Amino acid sequence: MKKLLGDHGIYCTGKTARQLTRDDYNRFDLLIGMDDANVRNMCRMCGGDPQSKIKKLLDYTDNPQSVADPWYTGNFLDTWRDVQTGCRALLDKLA
Repeated sequence: MKKLLGDHGIYCTGKTARQLTRDDYNRFDLLIGMDDANVRNMCRMCGGDPQSKIKKLLDYTDNPQSVADPWYTGNFLDTWRDVQTGCRALLDKLA
């Protein structure tokens, strides 16, 4: 994935992930997961989703589904396309 990102001018140096916390639910207006399992876990970690802040990325597209997971598919290009499509649709929604 790093190579594919680099091919598009996106570099991971200095970037790190962190675990979602219950406090994040109050701090942020929107929390995005990639698939149903992510959303279930995010809801559990946040103590539910009473304000409907937790969404899947592709919920903002004309084809709401899960982002292709390269862990299972081995296909990073499909994941790239899904994330790019979802991000564009989300940005359109926010604009």
